[in-house]
Amino acid sequence: MEIHLDGNRVSVPEGALLRDVLPEWDSRCAIAVVRPAEAKAMETLSLVITTTSGEIVIEGSSPARTILTAPGLTESLHIGWVDRYTAAFGPFRETFVPARSPFRYERGDVILGCGGYDPARSYLVFSRMRHTADHGAAADGGVLGRVISGLGVLDRWVSGDAITRIEPVVSWADTSRSFTTTDPTVPLEDSMQVVTYIAARAEGFTPDSINPTAAESVEHLLRILEKGRFHVGRTASTHIRDGTAIPADVPTEVRRARREGTITMRGDGVSRGGIYIYCIDLPASSSHTAVGQVMHGIEIVRLAKVGEILDIRLSPPRCTFIGLTTEEAVALAADRGIALEFDGTPTGYVVDQEPPTTLAVLAARKAMVATVPAEKVMGITLDDAQAPLTCRIFRAVTGLDMHAIGKMPLIFRFEDVTLFRPPIPDGTRILPENTPTGEVPSFTLAMTNDSRKSAGIIGVRSGTSAEYGPTSEPFEGTNIIGTVVESEKLQGFREREIVYIREVIQ
Repeated sequence: MEIHLDGNRVSVPEGALLRDVLPEWDSRCAIAVVRPAEAKAMETLSLVITTTSGEIVIEGSSPARTILTAPGLTESLHIGWVDRYTAAFGPFRETFVPARSPFRYERGDVILGCGGYDPARSYLVFSRMRHTADHGAAADGGVLGRVISGLGVLDRWVSGDAITRIEPVVSWADTSRSFTTTDPTVPLEDSMQVVTYIAARAEGFTPDSINPTAAESVEHLLRILEKGRFHVGRTASTHIRDGTAIPADVPTEVRRARREGTITMRGDGVSRGGIYIYCIDLPASSSHTAVGQVMHGIEIVRLAKVGEILDIRLSPPRCTFIGLTTEEAVALAADRGIALEFDGTPTGYVVDQEPPTTLAVLAARKAMVATVPAEKVMGITLDDAQAPLTCRIFRAVTGLDMHAIGKMPLIFRFEDVTLFRPPIPDGTRILPENTPTGEVPSFTLAMTNDSRKSAGIIGVRSGTSAEYGPTSEPFEGTNIIGTVVESEKLQGFREREIVYIREVIQ
C-alpha cells in the first residue's frame, strides 16, 4: 500500500498500523487521519459582505442566500438611512407582504424591510443596537440572519457608504470519514492521508527577510507555544482556540483579514491572550492581531476536538537569552548567528537583553545582554496546584510568564521578614486562595490578598509562625504561593535592591 504521511508518499505493507509508520510519535498529541475520498467545496450558510467601510460576515438561512446573492443586487445597495439604531442599504425590488407591525431586534440582526410598506422599495436593514421598530418587514419580523463577525463595521457606516460585494463563504468538506486520533492501533488504508503536526510561520518572518512590526505579539505566541503543544480549549466552525494564557495583555500590532490558516491572538476582552487558528476566511477584527500563518497541517485544525493536544512547530524558534547562563547564551548566539555583546563582565545569568524580542534580535543579527552573578539569582518553587490564580498573577508581575528569570524589588526587611513589591496593574484582583492553617514553615513564599490594604505585597519569613503569614498579615489575608529553595541567598539582598528569581523544578 501507499499512504501520504505529512505530504510524503510512503509505502507500507498490508495490515500496517499507525504506530508502524510513526515510531517516535508522542501519542498524547492528536493527529489527523483522512480516509481516501474526494474532497469537495461546500458553500456554507455564511456570507461575506464587503462594504466601503470594511467587511462583515453574516450567518443566515437558505432564503437569505437566495435574496442576497441575486444577480445585480449590490448595484442598488447604497446607504438609504443611518441612525443610532439601524443602517439601511437599498432600495431594491423584493416580493413579500409587510406586516405593518413593530418587532424587537437585537444588535447584529439583518432585516429585510421596505419603505412606505412597498416591497418594490425594499431595504437591507442592519440593527446597530437592541430596539423595537416597524421596518416594513414581513410577519416573521424579516430577520434574514445575524452578523457573526465584523460588528464594529456597523458602527462606522455613514451616509455615502455602500455594499460592493456579497459572496458565500466556501469551506472544504471531506466526504470521507476523517477524524483525529491518539490511537496507535488505527489500521492504515491504501491512499490514506496522515497529518501529524501543524507547521506555522510567525508574522513578519520569512527565510529571506524579517519585518519586526509584530515583534511583541509574536513573542507572546512563541513563548506560549515554546514547547510545541497547542491545547484545544474551544472549537467552532471558524477556528480552534488555545486559552492556556488567558488572560494576558497582548498588543494589537497587525490587523488583517483572517484567512484560512491565519493565527491570531486576542488583544482585549475576557479572552485576551487566547491563540486562534482559523479554518475558514473571515474579515479582520479590531480585537485580534495576526501573529502567524499555518504552512502545513490545516487538516488537523479542521478536525480537532476540545481537549486535544496538537503538535505545532513554529518558525523561527524563540530566541531569548534571559534566564540562560553566560555559557548557554554564547552557545545559543553562535547557533543562531547572533553577535552577542555583554553589558559588563560576563558572569552568572543573563537577566536582560536588547532588543527584547526574537524578531528584533534576528532582524538586527545582534543583541546586548546584561548579567548578574549566580548568587544574585534566587531559586523558588511555585504551587500551581493549590494557588493557580495567585501564581499566575505572580508570574505576570515578576516577568516569569515571559522569561526563565523574573525580578522584584526588595522594599523592606525587619526581624525575620523580607518584603517585595513588584508593580501590579490597576484592577488586578487577588482573591483569597490557599490561605494557611496552623504553623507556616520557614522560607514559605506568599502574597497578600485583597482582604488587606497591602494587597500585592510578596513576603518570605526565615522563621516559622503560627500567627502571621510570610507578609506579616493574618492568615486570612495571606495566599501561600510557593517556597524559596535557595534560602541561603536571601540574606545577601538589601532594601531597594532588585532581586532576581528563577523557578526550580523539583
